[in-house]
Amino acid sequence: MTKNIINPSHFFPPLENGDQLTRIAFEQRYDRMPNLKKAELIEGIVYMPAALRFRQHGKPHAQILTWLGFYQANTQGVEIADNATVRLDADNEPQPDALLRIEKGGQSIISDDDYVEGAPELIVEIAASSVSLDLHTKLKAYRRNQVQEYLVWRVYDGEFDWFRLREGQYIKRQSNEENMIKSEVFPGLWLDINALLTGDIAQVLAVLQQGIATEDHQLFIQQLGNR
Repeated sequence: MTKNIINPSHFFPPLENGDQLTRIAFEQRYDRMPNLKKAELIEGIVYMPAALRFRQHGKPHAQILTWLGFYQANTQGVEIADNATVRLDADNEPQPDALLRIEKGGQSIISDDDYVEGAPELIVEIAASSVSLDLHTKLKAYRRNQVQEYLVWRVYDGEFDWFRLREGQYIKRQSNEENMIKSEVFPGLWLDINALLTGDIAQVLAVLQQGIATEDHQLFIQQLGNR
């Protein structure tokens, strides 16, 4: 009887939290675990989050997608994604909670096998607190790869951080007198921070509608259409 010989080159052990891998090895293992919902490679280390709670992650995640989805619906030429894998570099393949990218002529592309490659212009993460991965190791990876705007909702702390890349560094932006922050990369993308943190999504969308109605937003749509 002929024995089945296992070719070591074809054996891929399952992903484990804390594994140190290249991006290629990470993808090879991830592809062979179809029931795994989320794993990220950050600076060469595998992170696999625990089950997500409703108030701490699921609800704020949905609210961010509502805000970005409304903007996309009124801005032809941009795309949002929910938990899409992003190939940043050889050591980083995150799966951000939400991203917003310029479809044509932006920093990222969609690969032939349907992954985001390169840095989306804007990324949002729902974080537990200021001590989380999102505000330390992951922030450094996003900064180095030129993610222009990085937003972190610290649910435990009741805070929302909006970072803007300037001269290779992330500068934390402050809200104006109306407690609003306006995107510098996506004209018309306005956010009422207090309304978001208190769950007043109707007010969040009302303020966003004001941004969408501006001349800057209309000019942005024209620029996207000319690309």
